[in-house]
Amino acid sequence: MATNTPTQGDVFRLLSNPRRRHAVRGCQELETPVELGELAEYVAAAECNKPPAEVTSEERRRVYSSLQQRHLDKLEAAGVIEREHKTITPTKAIEDLEFYLEVVPGNEVPWAEYYLGLTAIATAVVTAGWLGVYPDVVSGYAWAGLVLATFGVSAAIHTYSRRQRSVSVDDWFEADR
Repeated sequence: MATNTPTQGDVFRLLSNPRRRHAVRGCQELETPVELGELAEYVAAAECNKPPAEVTSEERRRVYSSLQQRHLDKLEAAGVIEREHKTITPTKAIEDLEFYLEVVPGNEVPWAEYYLGLTAIATAVVTAGWLGVYPDVVSGYAWAGLVLATFGVSAAIHTYSRRQRSVSVDDWFEADR
């Protein structure tokens, strides 16, 4: 991926395996460079839908072996990561995969558009306050608090939604085989 522009088919093949998708997410979310053991624990936790602290040594070992023997080679060949022994460093190309990992069901608004709309509304509220258009019954601090709370609740829902969807997308890929 680093040298040539990948085709959509290349990206879909690379991400067709749930373990590789979890590994890519782990490389994006964990502090880099990532140690193989830490990535294996992250992937095992994602696969088992439980916190990393609850991953058993057997679950971690299975993922560790699989990553080391198969999946990291494919990610490295695609130019998504660089590996030196058991240390993994994501490349800039990993950012290109974010679009493919963000799955939006047909009945939902894409989060990027949702946040854009939320920003437009917040801007209108702040502008109205600056121009003195809204009534003085509500203080500026109350409006600011409302805007912050709205963004905070939205971010929490987005995070929860993404985690839930990650599990269902993995089930879909497995059923498709």
